[in-house]
Amino acid sequence: MAELKKEFKQIGESQINITELMLPSHSNFSGKIHGGHILNLMDQIAFACASKHSGNYCVTASVNKVDFLNPIEVGELLTMKASINFTGRTSMVVGVRVISENIRTGETKHCNSSYFTMVAKDDEGKSVPVPGIILTTKKEIRRFARSIIRQQEGRNRTSRFNTKTFKIDDYLPLFENSNSKIELKNK
Repeated sequence: MAELKKEFKQIGESQINITELMLPSHSNFSGKIHGGHILNLMDQIAFACASKHSGNYCVTASVNKVDFLNPIEVGELLTMKASINFTGRTSMVVGVRVISENIRTGETKHCNSSYFTMVAKDDEGKSVPVPGIILTTKKEIRRFARSIIRQQEGRNRTSRFNTKTFKIDDYLPLFENSNSKIELKNK
């Protein structure tokens, strides 16, 4: 008989921290770690966190905003922290924070924070419901609310720039001080 899943979970039940040494094989020609390698690691920890929370295999639906704030050097320790920030019906937003540490000096740098939307899947690849999260601190409530607003803004952004509804004249002032030249051939 299948085990019943908890309807709600504490955020701490699925939080994950991973630390990995950055090797020369992860670097580009200037000795900095490839952004693609970091994204791969971030996707892995987001998967692990979401899968731990949902009890199912999870897939990445989207990644919201990836800003590389500081370079990561070969020989540094890279620590990634993942936490469920939001739960929908079948999806979760996993916040991932990336910190590098110079082993010799102990200096740490915040390198990146990103938000991965992950969807829980069953063995047939169908989306399945996930447990909700129990919010116990103001920080957790803020993160949950931020995820709701980010989703709403994403829907607005998509509809505003829909090919059928886009009104070019509404946006022409944006181009006045831009590094572009408009030579519209058909309006």
